[in-house]
Amino acid sequence: MENYTYNSLTLELEGIKVTKISKYPAFIFLLLTYLFILITNVGIVLLILTERSLHQPMYLLFCNLSINDVMGSSFVIPRALIDILTPSSERFIHYYECVMQAFILHIVGTASHTVLMIMAFDRYVAICNPLRYTTIMTDKMVIKLTVSAWGVAFVLVGILLGLTIRLNRCRTRIMNPYCDNASLFKLSCESVFINNIYGLTFTVVLLSSSIGSIVVTYFKIAAACLTSKSKTLNSKALKTCSTHLCLYLLMLVSGMIIIILHRFPQYREYGKISGILFHVVPGGLNPIIYGLQSQEIHKCLSNICPLKKVTPSF
Repeated sequence: MENYTYNSLTLELEGIKVTKISKYPAFIFLLLTYLFILITNVGIVLLILTERSLHQPMYLLFCNLSINDVMGSSFVIPRALIDILTPSSERFIHYYECVMQAFILHIVGTASHTVLMIMAFDRYVAICNPLRYTTIMTDKMVIKLTVSAWGVAFVLVGILLGLTIRLNRCRTRIMNPYCDNASLFKLSCESVFINNIYGLTFTVVLLSSSIGSIVVTYFKIAAACLTSKSKTLNSKALKTCSTHLCLYLLMLVSGMIIIILHRFPQYREYGKISGILFHVVPGGLNPIIYGLQSQEIHKCLSNICPLKKVTPSF
């Protein structure tokens, strides 16, 4: 018979199962990856904020994605590093810390979609309405888009977690390497019907809005390029849109792998690893992909490091 502990503030975190042989290589890999994510993303944000030539809507909006990546990795990797060196029987986390981690990580996941949506809008205006770009994408518009992207994520996730923390808990074991909404409401012995309905609606609305806006935006951009005889316009569209599309597909595929593996309990360990990689792979690749495609960023880097000239790879 299962032992029940009602509303305990101390939870057990299952974490990732690592052998004695793989413990230290896994720790070193995650630590180096985390440092790389911090250095590259924070470095790009500082570069954009300090270089006046990069004070353009496209780069300012990208700062949101870098900040989002730093937040996601910072709430997952340090805890994972601690758990790797801690015996599985001693991996505990306070309930309120668990709720905060779940809240931030769901904000990160939601903002990944909303931020890329406003970046797609920026590219649409730049390519389809180039003459009106400066009048549409003003500083106020950039602020409005940024606030809306984070505001929507905050409200949706706030309701999601609010429905969960209202439940009484009778279990204490988190079956994931980090806390999320599903792990938290599974601790309850009460009905979670409302949580499942809202969670499903939340996911469907977010994904349909995200994918729909990207498809419509790129369809209009492709139509504008096909009807335009300007090689400059087509070249600009190819460079900026291919970069944005790579970032979006990277985020989408990483998230879909988690959802698919969640449906197969026999691959639970792979699901845990994919959950951590969701906050590792995009965060590490986003600044590389964006930096390689941006000639302006290359120019700024070559001014900072004149002895080592940086040239675009694409």
